[in-house]
Parts: sequence; C-alpha cells; structure tokens
Amino acid sequence: MYTPSLKIKYKDEIVPALMKQFTYKSVMQVPRLKKIVLNQGVGQAIADKKLLDFSVKELSDIAGQKAVQTYSSKDISNFKLRRNMPIGVTVTLRRERMYEFLERLISVALPRIRDFKGISPKLDGRGNYTLGITEQIIFPEIDLDKIAKIMGLQVTFVTSAKSDEEALSLLRQFGLPFKNSKN
Repeated sequence: MYTPSLKIKYKDEIVPALMKQFTYKSVMQVPRLKKIVLNQGVGQAIADKKLLDFSVKELSDIAGQKAVQTYSSKDISNFKLRRNMPIGVTVTLRRERMYEFLERLISVALPRIRDFKGISPKLDGRGNYTLGITEQIIFPEIDLDKIAKIMGLQVTFVTSAKSDEEALSLLRQFGLPFKNSKN
C-alpha cells in the first residue's frame, strides 16, 4: 500500500525531534496535522455564476478531491448579497491526500511564487496556520489557457498543537518555508 513520503517523515523524523524539543513523555502528546482546508471566496460570483463553476473545477484539480460550494449566511444589501447565495468554494483534505497536497505545495507551488522570500510565521493563537495565496496559477494542475480569472485562496493547516510555538515547530519540520523572524 502507498504511503506519502511526508507521512513517513512525520513518523520517523518529526515525532522524535518534537519529543526531544518539547520533552513530551508520550508519543500521543506530539502535535500532528489534523487537516488542511482550502478555501476560495468568489465574491464576483454574484454577477457571474460561471466563475463559481470554474472555481469548483480549479480547486478540485488542485486538491485532487471534489470541492463544494459555500453559501452566504445572511443578507448584505451593499454587496447585493442574499441569504443562501453561492459565494465561495471549499475542500477539506485529510490523511494521505493531505500529505500529498502538502508535499506538492512545499516542493512545487510555493517556489513558483514571484519574489518569494518565505511565508509569515504568524499563527492564530490556537496552533493553526492560514496561508494566503494570491494567485491560483502557482499550482501546476491549473491550465493557464483555461483560467477565467486569477483569484487567490486560503490554505489552513489545522494541527493538534496546544500552542503556536509547537505548531510552528511542527510545520517547520514538515518543510514549510517560514521567514526568519526576530521575536
């Protein structure tokens, strides 16, 4: 059976390194990556419904799993938005697909960003990290001839870490290229 290389790296290298760094008594205390959520807000879908279909297809191609539409929860008259109008696209990756996506993100997609100097090491205070990507075209799965509009997306890494420090260390071990900050 196939096992993604990052999953093997997690078991063989990352767990022992984190146990040593944070002096955990049990392997079960070591933080792990629970899921990766890809989210794309398509505000222009109010005017052009086809954009949503393109977004679902593109996010499905990027993730390797079917993306679903998200709907507005309330009316906002300034944006001509009604309740339950399709407004975005999301997909949640777990287990093998999650590790495969993470590997593609680190080794292929992030290096394709122009003037890339690393990603910001700011976490949400609960051990989760959200990375904003301004252009979906950095992913090799996207065919440049078939894109309707260049849009950004958010990639959220949900970990079981108790603190931001533990989560940052976990994501660094996986190989996410964080900027070196002087805190």
